Amino acid sequence: AYTKDSRWRNRAEFLQGRDAIQAFLTRKWSRELDYRLIKEVWAFHGNRIAVRFAYEWRDDSGSWFRSYGNENWEFDEHGLMRLRIASINDLPIGEADRKYHWPLGRRPDDHPTLSELGL
Repeated sequence: AYTKDSRWRNRAEFLQGRDAIQAFLTRKWSRELDYRLIKEVWAFHGNRIAVRFAYEWRDDSGSWFRSYGNENWEFDEHGLMRLRIASINDLPIGEADRKYHWPLGRRPDDHPTLSELGL
């Protein structure tokens, strides 16, 4: 999904190239367990898209978090992502404060959106 020389900024990490991005995602998903995500398109023009998102996850000690952010994406002429800029904030939450309760996998179509959840 990424160009060979794709560039990413994720929080305070700056990544260059498909291999670095794959290593980053492997690290991320081994730390952020039971990951559930909702994204909404904020704007798009030409080969650029802006989205906002919130996702819930737990760490290996069982502590839950909701991560909020915005991403800007730019794609090449083949539809591969060549640039991703992400600003993300993590909020510790109690298990009782979770809003995403679907089984792991794709969010069900009838689940409320970010806007509907007031996020």
